[in-house]
Amino acid sequence: MNNDNNKKPVSPIYSVAILWLAWSLLIPLFAVLHYVVLIIAAVMLYKVVTNLIEKKTEKRSAQTKTETETNKAKTVEDKPNANIDPKIEKLIKDRDIAIREMRRLNQNILNEKISEQIDDLEQTTTRIFDNVIAHPDREAQIRKFLNYYLPTTLKLLNTYDRMNSQGVTGENISSTMSKVDETLDMIVAAFHKQLDTLFAGEALDISADIKVMENLMKTEGLADDISQINTLEE
Repeated sequence: MNNDNNKKPVSPIYSVAILWLAWSLLIPLFAVLHYVVLIIAAVMLYKVVTNLIEKKTEKRSAQTKTETETNKAKTVEDKPNANIDPKIEKLIKDRDIAIREMRRLNQNILNEKISEQIDDLEQTTTRIFDNVIAHPDREAQIRKFLNYYLPTTLKLLNTYDRMNSQGVTGENISSTMSKVDETLDMIVAAFHKQLDTLFAGEALDISADIKVMENLMKTEGLADDISQINTLEE
């Protein structure tokens, strides 16, 4: 039996303790009604935090299962690919490290909005790496993403996680966490833009192919025939 699975999370208890402390300092507890309201608030907070932790645990279990299956597949696939390009190998390694770190942070951070943003960042990061792994010539396009944007994003999330885990509030902690929270929307948009940029070359190629095809069809009279058919159908 795994003892870790039997351990109850302490975050709900800490949350309730902090609520009692803050409440007693800010609101007088002179009447029975005051205590009744506080108890109700504490029960609600306990349930909310517990539900968030349960959702995180379920998500982590699903991710662990997926990672296990992926690792098994990679073990089989790695054997015939011993001569893989070192650059590709590094990209795969960097991708896996970044994704594991995002999932760890997502597991720790209980803020639902930030959790959804980390999910988005994880998916976009995976697609960026997979695109460049499939097209190594595009590596130069994500150099700043690899060397600055991605590691800085992980640093910000780690800072938020570390401060959030202190179990206390203060001006510096609250201010820093708020700034990270506000910046994440911009970071998510930047990651989307980076992924979209990787397809700029393909978009140009497709546009050129379409233009050549249109001109060729017009030259051979096929475009006119198609236009007439569309007119008759209308």
